[in-house]
Amino acid sequence: MDDFDLESVKTQISAPPFVTIDGVSNVRTLGDYPSTTYPGQLTKPNFAFRAAEVSGITALGKAQLESLGIKKVFDLRSDIELEKFGTPVPELTAHIEILRVPVFKKEDYSPEMVARRYRLYASGKTEAFMELYSQILDNAIMAYGTIFKHIRDHPNEAFIFHCTAGKDRTGVLAALILKLSGVDNETIVRDYSLTLVGRALQREMIMERLSKEPIFAENKEAAFNLLSSRHETMIAFLDMLEEKYGGIEKYLSEYLGFSRDDITTIRHNILVQANL
Repeated sequence: MDDFDLESVKTQISAPPFVTIDGVSNVRTLGDYPSTTYPGQLTKPNFAFRAAEVSGITALGKAQLESLGIKKVFDLRSDIELEKFGTPVPELTAHIEILRVPVFKKEDYSPEMVARRYRLYASGKTEAFMELYSQILDNAIMAYGTIFKHIRDHPNEAFIFHCTAGKDRTGVLAALILKLSGVDNETIVRDYSLTLVGRALQREMIMERLSKEPIFAENKEAAFNLLSSRHETMIAFLDMLEEKYGGIEKYLSEYLGFSRDDITTIRHNILVQANL
């Protein structure tokens, strides 16, 4: 994490699956991934997008959102994050709606809870990330449920979802969407790991932000652990999804409350026939 080739990063983020939205980092499409479970189909292009916070979006960025056909922006951040980092919800265009769907409630950001979460991130251990990702799955009932309902009810309205870094809450949701689509685990893992590249140009800003937290102030390695998006983390998450939650369909039914018909509709609305 200490060293990266700036030109290589710029080349990577200028090509798919990365998407350019001025003032927003780590923007990627979840489209054009082939489904191995449903051969001959792939995830719908220009439908689902993931990103880091959109607070710094420029006028050009807003125009780029419109040109992508995006109708809704789902913000997974908590109120306390917006206040703490000075990253308010931006004004977009009249054609794009922002919906606040925080994964964690205000009480989940008490000093004690934040300190515990930071200690888990700082460890860099896969088991620590699994505890965090399990917390996300358990707390995201309203947030993720709202987004899956959008897919079910508005199959022609492109959307983008984001948290602060576009890595954990966003990465977990992206994995769920791709898993439901029958995309193979290797591809899901690769999508998750791209956040390292997607946030590389913002590293100094992120490190400055983290330096205000005592646990990271004098521990650069701990900060790098928080920023990591390692392959083994997503591999472990996909295993946990199966072993602890019974798989994607069971999570959608038992946790988010979707019926079997709902789940079939959601999958149908994510996938399209590949042009062979």
